Amino acid sequence: MSIIEKKEKNLNQLINKLNSLSLSYSQPTYEVEKIKTEKNEILRQKIEIENKNHELLREHKYLKEKIKSLQIEIKKKSELEDSFNQEIEELSQETESLVSDIEKWQM
Repeated sequence: MSIIEKKEKNLNQLINKLNSLSLSYSQPTYEVEKIKTEKNEILRQKIEIENKNHELLREHKYLKEKIKSLQIEIKKKSELEDSFNQEIEELSQETESLVSDIEKWQM
């Protein structure tokens, strides 16, 4: 179970406990209001954390896709570079062969 799930479970348990509190305990009204205020604050924080979590998940997905596309691009460029190097090598060999043939003809 992830940390967020544990915190959410604990938060839900706390909310349930707060909801089950009754005025029959002869608590003063200001304590009841304080508890309600804390409950609302906890719920607000929960929503805020969930929103941040969703945003982080979206960013993670975007970055994963971006990395994947960059890896593909790097692979293509590397293949192109290898091909280019091979062509240069072939041209170099052809040039050497031509130079050798020219030298033979000149003799």
